[in-house]
Amino acid sequence: MDFQLKPEYNSEKNCWEISVKGEIDIYNSSNIKDYLSNIIQERPCDVYIDCTELEYIDSTGLGALVAIVKKVKHYGGNMYILNTKPNVEKVFKITNLDKVFVMK
Repeated sequence: MDFQLKPEYNSEKNCWEISVKGEIDIYNSSNIKDYLSNIIQERPCDVYIDCTELEYIDSTGLGALVAIVKKVKHYGGNMYILNTKPNVEKVFKITNLDKVFVMK
């Protein structure tokens, strides 16, 4: 399945709004982590990740998101995970990462 990552900076809210589509897994998690780390470093602020179209995430994908949330918090921001499908939400709950991220 193809993966798409669409980051947009919202200047009114001073936050990144990032939509993801497809799967975050071993094949793309490193690239995702590097890309998001760079944009957050360039413009530190809160990050909202819209998971409406995220179909699947594996442990490497979770690891990438944990690295990103650490960077966001280092700069004083928060990271929000939005609109997860039940199967994706279950992965966050099983790993207790629903307590690390703000899930909405």
